Amino acid sequence: MAACGSTLLNYYSAAAASCSSQRLPIPSRFPLLRSSFSGTQVRTSLNLGLVPAAAARSLIVVAETKKAVAVLKGSSSVEGIVYLTQEDDGPTTVKLTISGLTPGKHGFHLHEYGDTTNGCISTGAHFNPKKLTHGAPEDEIRHAGDLGNVVAGSDGVAEAVIVDSQIPLNGPHSVVGRALVVHELEDDLGKGGHELSLSTGNAGGRLACGVVGLTPT
Repeated sequence: MAACGSTLLNYYSAAAASCSSQRLPIPSRFPLLRSSFSGTQVRTSLNLGLVPAAAARSLIVVAETKKAVAVLKGSSSVEGIVYLTQEDDGPTTVKLTISGLTPGKHGFHLHEYGDTTNGCISTGAHFNPKKLTHGAPEDEIRHAGDLGNVVAGSDGVAEAVIVDSQIPLNGPHSVVGRALVVHELEDDLGKGGHELSLSTGNAGGRLACGVVGLTPT
């Protein structure tokens, strides 16, 4: 069997090459190595205490709250402060106090620009990303900035809470950096039949305005 090699390497190489038809005895000097555990099943008694991550701790999701404020000032004695709050992607809550108004209703709108270089005139038109006509806050067809009227009491102070889904504090239609404006007259909500009803609600002049800016949460 010399042709099949004298070492273990040569032995198996020759077996594959030229001795494939022979039954080759395994040389006694290369005995098979057998594990003492051959043919047995290995078990472990270790309890590693592994549990799925979800079972190990619960996930707590905290709502993201965004806040903003606008301080209203004008050429008249009208002034006010407006707080805006939004949780996650829900509607925005607007809380306002405005003083110096004549008793009654006054149009209150969000305008396109936060530019007050020329007073409230330079804040532009109502914020209207959908290019619709003017309407009431509850109307399907309305400007996003159509927030209706605020009502001043006999003391000239208007206080109100408005909840609206079209004035978010983030995203592509964020109102941050735009301006809130309180007007001289009542907003007819697009239903007055005046030539300005479908654009401004015929709400008259701009008494005071303020730019919406984010505040710490």
